[in-house]
Amino acid sequence: MARTGGRNSWIAVPAGLLCVGIVAGLVWLAQPMVPVTLQWAGETLRAASSPPAEALIEETPAQRAASGRLDCRALYPPQLWRDMVWTGGTHLSQTTAVPATSATAVVDALQPDVRVTCTWRLDAGGTVATTLAVVGGDAALLADAALRGQGFACTTNPEAVRCTRTQAGVVEVHTVRGGLWLSSVETQWHPADYTARLEEFVWD
Repeated sequence: MARTGGRNSWIAVPAGLLCVGIVAGLVWLAQPMVPVTLQWAGETLRAASSPPAEALIEETPAQRAASGRLDCRALYPPQLWRDMVWTGGTHLSQTTAVPATSATAVVDALQPDVRVTCTWRLDAGGTVATTLAVVGGDAALLADAALRGQGFACTTNPEAVRCTRTQAGVVEVHTVRGGLWLSSVETQWHPADYTARLEEFVWD
């Protein structure tokens, strides 16, 4: 085979041996890092193949109300919130006003510490006002007696009292449970299963 012009075997051979020596030296120097590298690779593979950590459990509206950190967005389950927001011509106001019930004697009796009141209004007419408030331990008994006296139909169980009344296009639903009072007043606008969906979300 013809030699390539410009090559000198007297230089190429020592240069090749020098390169081999450098590579061997680097391999020798890298030996202490081999176990560390293998451990890192193993941990990376395990992390990639293991199931994701569970998502942090979000607080319920009841828990937020107890700590005083509650707004309208946190009060509503996602689907109900979307249903309300995407209803045409709606406006929401957030306050700490007392429940919008016409049974004002109940408000006086329960002395609610209001966490949030969300009032939705339609341009076409109609409102839905919901309040979540902290109340005393005897609130269920007081609400039962006071609301029955105002013509509400009430159901009770060891945990809660729920009173409803429909009158002249106005639907009122009041639920007292676990030291909280959820009050909803629907006037000429009645979203599907509105209060039931709120109750399930608040005390889930």
